[in-house]
Amino acid sequence: MDVELQILKHLARDAHPTVAIIDEYCAEYKDLFKEVRNYECFKYLHVGIIAPLKRKSLPEIAKVVSINSAQSLHHFIANSDWSVEQLRSRRLNKIKKALKGNAITVVIDETGDRKKGKKTDYVARLYLGSIGKIDNGIVSVNAYGVYCNITFPLIVKVFKPKETLKSEDKYQTKIELAVEIITELINEGFNIKLVLADSLSGESSQFLSKLAEYNLGYVVAIRSNHAVWLPGSQSVRANKWYASRLKSGNPFGFAVACGGKPSKERCLTAHGAGS
Repeated sequence: MDVELQILKHLARDAHPTVAIIDEYCAEYKDLFKEVRNYECFKYLHVGIIAPLKRKSLPEIAKVVSINSAQSLHHFIANSDWSVEQLRSRRLNKIKKALKGNAITVVIDETGDRKKGKKTDYVARLYLGSIGKIDNGIVSVNAYGVYCNITFPLIVKVFKPKETLKSEDKYQTKIELAVEIITELINEGFNIKLVLADSLSGESSQFLSKLAEYNLGYVVAIRSNHAVWLPGSQSVRANKWYASRLKSGNPFGFAVACGGKPSKERCLTAHGAGS
């Protein structure tokens, strides 16, 4: 509709167009935003995400989408009236619809990003995998889906260190966040055939017990010095290979632990796995 006619009839103006593929995708979320400016910012952020930027910061995204200031983008994220939960639920439903009931592999991963200053919530001195050392930054636990060699984001949860908690926050370990993510995906109705995780989750009995509760197969990393109690019916042969492992300080030599549904290919049972 013509802009002048919209003004005369006191109608809400249309959102400024961006890139065709972004406009088409974001249109399915339009009703979640009461104000057209918020919907525009939602689209601008998507443009910034796919733009070839070295830093995906709000000032850099503002330059790409040709707006005068990043303040409107900051307001959209920090203060505007829209629901993260509703948006995430809509996105997950779209993914389920596209999958048509097909099973996916879920990857649980911990991500840490360096962050200067202390103005951003939940920033603290933490181990950051991206740089391989302890530094000032923010850490999140993420779940990705994999289907037909396509990887897509599912759920992300920010880790909140004890010293950064707000009055309404509840402290949760990274393992508890990972368990919560698996539970939410099951409750959302995703068909999960396999869970992949690093040693942080792979050595946690709490995490593995939750996978066993949902009867999910898994392949997880474990450290070379990690040991487990085997079931009473299973024994380890004292052969030359085992003896050489004893001398090296790594009697089992496992780098990966597999579990879930019983099969001949299982590398390690989850029973009694310690954290």
